Amino acid sequence: MEHITSKVELMLNYVASARRVFQIESEAVAALSDRIDENFSKAVAHIVSSHGRVIICGMGKSGIIGKKIAATLASTGTPSFFMHPGEAYHGDLGMVASADVFIAISNSGETEEVVKLLPFLKDNGNFLIAITGNPSSSLARAADCHLDVRVDQEACPLQLAPTSSTTATLAMGDALAVTLMEVRGFKPENFARLHPGGSLGRRLLRFVEDEMVEDELPFVGEGAKVLDVIQAMTHASLGLAIVRSDTGWGVITDGDIRRAIECYGEEVFSKTAQELMSADPVMICTGTRIEDALAVMEKRQITALLVLKGDDVVGVFKK
Repeated sequence: MEHITSKVELMLNYVASARRVFQIESEAVAALSDRIDENFSKAVAHIVSSHGRVIICGMGKSGIIGKKIAATLASTGTPSFFMHPGEAYHGDLGMVASADVFIAISNSGETEEVVKLLPFLKDNGNFLIAITGNPSSSLARAADCHLDVRVDQEACPLQLAPTSSTTATLAMGDALAVTLMEVRGFKPENFARLHPGGSLGRRLLRFVEDEMVEDELPFVGEGAKVLDVIQAMTHASLGLAIVRSDTGWGVITDGDIRRAIECYGEEVFSKTAQELMSADPVMICTGTRIEDALAVMEKRQITALLVLKGDDVVGVFKK
């Protein structure tokens, strides 16, 4: 019994430790609001007006956070990339154009690998944004604007591992990225263009003909018997049959077959496709975006659409 009690107490200690981290880090991020000033506005305005890219630089944990900020900026409409300060000092500075905005990250503001880049950046005419936890540091004083991310304490109980400070820096980077998105009027379709492999890119950039089923479609004539309809549906595995009608097109779904059996019993096998089909199926044309097709399907509560090219059905689009 004592063993079980000690295990429970230990588990509670684990939870308490996690909650303490969340509390400390959430307070650190919340405190950033009081430190946002004209420097933030200046940074955003200069990035927006710049014809160059945003280059982010940082060492160690700051570098890891910098990579994430650069990736967020790049994916939300601000051309950006990360540069390792060591590699920069050994030749990669050749990638830095004078029109580029340079964001240097260092919690202390005294990171040697970053600070020793300052003479080049000044000579090259780069606009320098410093993100540090020390407004009096060498980096902060050399910058054109300084974003203050100082924290009262790290979540690390030894006050050694960057925890609250890296979270605050990441949040500041997100604030920059989101503000720039809003200034630029960045829209879902812009995001999709930069994320063609994601679900949003698929919905907004691809068309129904890119994903429709077009081979061995289950066509039947309007005089086809139910067994022929079922055979066509089974062979195509689309859950429907497409009926060629003298007046257009019809559709018979699995649900239509089940309802017909409930209604007619054995007599269903004497029925024709024309008698069972939906004579006014929902159809879309080639060139329709997947996003629009899915909206139609959601509104009509259906799982498949016939795709038309001219007057001919050329495919079936399914969710």
